[in-house]
Amino acid sequence: MFNITRLSEVLSGGILVSPATARVHSKITKTMTTPATYEEFKRLDMRLDMSRGKPSPEQLDLSRALLDEAGTAGFMSRDGIDCRNYGHVLGLPEAREFGAQLLDADAAHVVAAGNSSLELMHDALVFAMLHGVPDHAPWVRQGEVALLCPVPGYDRHFAICEALGIRMIPVPMRQDGPDMDVVEALVKRDASVKGIWCMPLYSNPSGAIWSQATIGRLAALAAAAADFRLFWDDAYRFHHLTDTRHTTPNIIELCERAGHADRALVFASLSKVTVAGGGIAFLASSRRNVGWWQKHMNVRTIGPDKLNQLRHVRYLRDREGLERLMAKHRVLLRPKFDAVIATFETLLGDVPGVSWNRPEGGYFISLYAPRGCAKRTVALAAEAGLVLTPAGAAHPYGRDADDAHLRIAPSYPSLEEVTLAACGIALSLRRALQDR
Repeated sequence: MFNITRLSEVLSGGILVSPATARVHSKITKTMTTPATYEEFKRLDMRLDMSRGKPSPEQLDLSRALLDEAGTAGFMSRDGIDCRNYGHVLGLPEAREFGAQLLDADAAHVVAAGNSSLELMHDALVFAMLHGVPDHAPWVRQGEVALLCPVPGYDRHFAICEALGIRMIPVPMRQDGPDMDVVEALVKRDASVKGIWCMPLYSNPSGAIWSQATIGRLAALAAAAADFRLFWDDAYRFHHLTDTRHTTPNIIELCERAGHADRALVFASLSKVTVAGGGIAFLASSRRNVGWWQKHMNVRTIGPDKLNQLRHVRYLRDREGLERLMAKHRVLLRPKFDAVIATFETLLGDVPGVSWNRPEGGYFISLYAPRGCAKRTVALAAEAGLVLTPAGAAHPYGRDADDAHLRIAPSYPSLEEVTLAACGIALSLRRALQDR
């Protein structure tokens, strides 16, 4: 049982708390202890949704000045482009150059688009399905097609595949990336396998940092499908939680050296850098793939939001400006991750079969429960007012055969809320074990 005085010492001073937090804190203060049982936690009635990895209001406030940037500096770009008007399907030139800095690519190989990299991934798969990739038939005319899905993985990747009728083949994840022996065996013998989802740095939700050896093998894969693609989601390229700025090898260059210049489609965005619903998304790839993208996007749109691109370039200026902003994000995020892990260590450290990762970046913590306990844990937390990501979401079709994985998203709640939530998760898990 924790003493509330000790809990207050752990929490950072000066944190603004929401009305919901104040209400919960008031209830706890009356007993002078944090909840020691599931029943005590349930009585707190937290009403907190932690199902997605959303930036907190404090993180979004870091970029408040961005919203005025275009208006105060005018709407004409560096090259005299009126950003209020149509055109430039591949993006504003300076926005493409900015994306090239971030992704270590040539600006001619970079597309600057709307706010969502997930949208770009969806469109890339739709274009491949309907039209084929360069020099290849549409995937819908080739019979059943499949993508490899490292698990645990990103539920929205899986949702795209399911919506488009793409068969998903789970591949085990390790801390250095997907099990490459499994990957190589699958792509070598099966021409219906057209690609693999990749999140190489601080993978969602495992936090894995893919090794140079793993990435090199992906670039050089001997695939039965000549139109095999790497859907390279570099979402957390700058989202470090420690002072170490981990990096991964340049997949576009590695693919080119291996004789597969068109293999990698790299996606990234500023959605968790500036404004979550109003950043810039980028696609980087070979010149041929960019031309392919432009051809099909010319049908879909008359151009992206160039005013938004303009204000981002003016506000962030360059890669160093982005990294300075991300350092401020880290100050807000790291204590929340530390609080969750510390709480798990205290309340779950003695429970056999329970483990969790310690991510060095990204937005999630993976909590592994004993087999058959994840769904019950999520249900118990929901009964107490705490909404978590559905158990099984990190597996294709929501099917976690072990019913063991839980994705924890510490970013949105306040530090006090997330500490109490971690306590509630732990107590829900312990109760789930008692109910077996």
